[in-house]
Amino acid sequence: MLERAEIGLWAVADGAGGHERGDYASARIIAALRQIDPTLCGAVLLEEVKTRLREVNLQLRAKAAEIGPQALICSTVAVLLMLGEESCCLWAGDSRFYRLRASALQQLSRDQSHVQNLVDRGEIAPEEAAEHPLGNIVTNLVGAHDELVLEERRDRAEPGDIMLLCTDGLSGALTDAEIAEIMRETPVTAAADRLIENSLMQGARDNVSAVVIEYAA
Repeated sequence: MLERAEIGLWAVADGAGGHERGDYASARIIAALRQIDPTLCGAVLLEEVKTRLREVNLQLRAKAAEIGPQALICSTVAVLLMLGEESCCLWAGDSRFYRLRASALQQLSRDQSHVQNLVDRGEIAPEEAAEHPLGNIVTNLVGAHDELVLEERRDRAEPGDIMLLCTDGLSGALTDAEIAEIMRETPVTAAADRLIENSLMQGARDNVSAVVIEYAA
C-alpha cells in the first residue's frame, strides 16, 4: 500500500497467490512508486508511473527466469492519481477502484479475471461471480507477460468524492452495499481501517489492503 498525498498518488498491490514470491512482487511495485520524484505532476507524473511499472514488470520477469522457465513472480496493482480536477486510475489484475459520490458507490475499474470475462460474455450473472469456482484466476498481472498492459480510466472529480483502492481480499469479503455503508458512516481517516477490519471479520480469503481518499477542490 502506498499513500503519497503530497503528489496525488496512491496505490495498492497484491502478490499473486500460488505463484513464487508474490510478496516480493508487490513490494517491488510499491518501492518503485515510492521513489518517484516528488516534483513531478500532471501528465509527466502519469508517464513516470507507467514507466516505473513497466520497469518492475521486466525486473519480475528476469527474476522469475532465474528460478526456472515456468516460474512466475507477479502482483496485481491499482494506482490512483489526482491530476488537477481529474482522477486517473491505472490497474492490472483484480484490485479495484471505487468511488462514493452522493452516497452512491460505483466500481470504476474492471476486474481483469476469468470470471469477469464470463460475466461480460453473458455466460454467468454478475451475482454468480463472487462464488464462482474459478474466481481466483486473474488474466493480467505485473510480471505475467513480457509487455505490461495497463487499463486506464479517467473521470472528472467532484468535491466530496470519496475514492477507495482495495485488493480482492476486501472486495471478495464485503458486498458493494457493505462497502458503501462503511464509507458513508465512517470518517475518511478511519474508513480504510474499518473496511479492513470488517473484511477480516467476514473471513477474507486473501491479503487485504485499502486506501481511502476524499477529493476536495
